Amino acid sequence: MKQFKLLYLASELSPFAVAGGLADVTSALPKALKNLNQEVRLMIPKYKSINERKYVLREVIRLREIPVTVGSQTAIASVKSAFLPDSKVQVYFIEVGDFFARPGIYNDPKTNQPYPDNAIRYAFFCKAAIETLKKLSWQPEIIHCNDWQTAFVPVYLKTLYMGDPFFKGIKTIYTIHNLTTQGEFDVEVAEKIDFDKSQVKKGGMFYKDGKLNLTKAAILFSDFITTVSENYAHEILTDDKIGFGFREILEEKEDKFEGIMNGVDYAVWSPEKDKYIPFKYSKEEIEKKIENKKAMLLRLGMPFNEDVPVIGMISKLTELKGFDLLLEVLDDLLKEDLQLVIHGDGERDIAETLLSYAKKFPKKISVSVTYDEKMAHLIEAGSDMFLMPSKYEPCGLNQIYSMRYGTIPIVSPIGGLFDSVDDIDEESGLGTGFVMEDLTAESLLKAIKRALAYFKNKEKWVEIQKRIMEEDFSWDISAKRYLDIYERVMTGDEI
Repeated sequence: MKQFKLLYLASELSPFAVAGGLADVTSALPKALKNLNQEVRLMIPKYKSINERKYVLREVIRLREIPVTVGSQTAIASVKSAFLPDSKVQVYFIEVGDFFARPGIYNDPKTNQPYPDNAIRYAFFCKAAIETLKKLSWQPEIIHCNDWQTAFVPVYLKTLYMGDPFFKGIKTIYTIHNLTTQGEFDVEVAEKIDFDKSQVKKGGMFYKDGKLNLTKAAILFSDFITTVSENYAHEILTDDKIGFGFREILEEKEDKFEGIMNGVDYAVWSPEKDKYIPFKYSKEEIEKKIENKKAMLLRLGMPFNEDVPVIGMISKLTELKGFDLLLEVLDDLLKEDLQLVIHGDGERDIAETLLSYAKKFPKKISVSVTYDEKMAHLIEAGSDMFLMPSKYEPCGLNQIYSMRYGTIPIVSPIGGLFDSVDDIDEESGLGTGFVMEDLTAESLLKAIKRALAYFKNKEKWVEIQKRIMEEDFSWDISAKRYLDIYERVMTGDEI
């Protein structure tokens, strides 16, 4: 297997700085690539929230006081280094002026609104990453960028740094994790990030729907584009609502666009090893799972009954995650013999409505409008079913986590949910979860009732649990697919 020098560039990384699923991917894929004998390094911003003492960040003397200029501004970058926990993957934390010395990653926690200078912040991060490579005298063969915060790199390398011999031959891969955030900004931002306003006019590399669009530019300038599941890639090219009008742009890339299912780090998400759950268990000891159910309900102040199924949800409380569908059927659902545990933050009106139900039916529904890592693991281990009625889910990870915990998923038929969950057949019992027929409240209620009916047959239920715990979505599989793309990009072979 050929060894590559890879720089993995992202705006978040577990456990250092977490805002969503991107942080898990950024942590797991480089480790899987390292295990495949690749030379891989990571770069992320040095956010204020990162605990330097806890993670043993060390100064790198030659990476101090690097001047970085973007537009008319110059800031000083300094870089610290550490290793990803339980790995030999080196991480560089880039501090640029005071751009990342704020309490939030992307948003101001007081207002929950994006920082108004986010485009400039991440332009500085990307420029600083490029300059850091020169100071290190380390030339990667491939720079793998993730979402709009890193979109500047493929653009800068093929424009501002085009004549710099240090970067000659470096290829860029750009992964779209979620098109709901594309890096859209006002036209005036162009000059602040080193480009002329003409590039935000029709025909310009940044122009899309009257805005400056960083994702569009990254797609145009990258050597290959990936996204996080095969079905999501298909949806982007066939459904303008899901693809946000990127079909034509991506079709121009011909065969240089591919969906690769995200994997799971089973060292973190596995009931045999999970450090957050009180009772570890395996497929052979599936009976111990119920102890986590007891512990979870006790923590939430809810009654325990072995014969009453618990449906867990860990999600942003938004319509895109299907909560409007859930609210439409919640009155009918609560008439059933079940308990519902919801964990996550999001839209205030949805949260308040759910909290009102929890107040009215405290024995049947629990709602925690927050995110707690330990509780998330306990919900996966303690629930009997896991509900994801999403209207938009590029990959989804919780349905995959759930399978390993013997927690049977109930999902909508979109994105990565469609790729990863096979509907359970009524006659044979084969399948890995309950898939909604379509994106309607009626279909959601029907899928849940199917699951509740199956739960009553304990023998069948345990059989399904043991089967789904054998499903393998490890990163090794996905990492090998990325290596295949790296090799073809480097050799110039047609994909």
